[in-house]
Amino acid sequence: MALTFTLDPKPDSDLRTAVVGLWTDVTNAGGAVGFVAPVTEDEVWETAEHQFAGIAPEGPDRLLVAHDEATGRLVGVLFFESMRFDLMEHWRMLKRVMVHPDFQGHGYGAALLAEAERVARAWGLDSLRLSARGGQGLERFYARCGYREVGRVPAAIRVGPGDDRDDITMWLDLR
Repeated sequence: MALTFTLDPKPDSDLRTAVVGLWTDVTNAGGAVGFVAPVTEDEVWETAEHQFAGIAPEGPDRLLVAHDEATGRLVGVLFFESMRFDLMEHWRMLKRVMVHPDFQGHGYGAALLAEAERVARAWGLDSLRLSARGGQGLERFYARCGYREVGRVPAAIRVGPGDDRDDITMWLDLR
């Protein structure tokens, strides 16, 4: 299978619905994207609307989506988020890095991150940052994609009673 990437697609109701569906499916498959399973689409909508509110072509936040070329199905999503602070405009935070569970294990997450890196370089950015929830081995995946761990806040994410996870900061230097 091959992917088609689109930067800044129009966030119409169809795309928003597809992203919320993907986000819900990723969460319910154990993905660390802001919720703990089980979650419903209704629960994801409020956070999704907040994330969508920041995107606009040439705006501070941007959206990158990946579709399966054969079926047109939404496979992956990530948001480039500005810190909205002039002294940090040379880098972006990647938020909600997601690949649908049906497509995981095929290199699509690495392809999505490689496309994000290509886009960031084209914009002239110096680096990309993302955070990962500890306890799931995500830092190993991101390290294979060129990111290095630059910080860890112990027990910063409470996913349930007695289940606190580290908040891991990963950095990709593009210089």
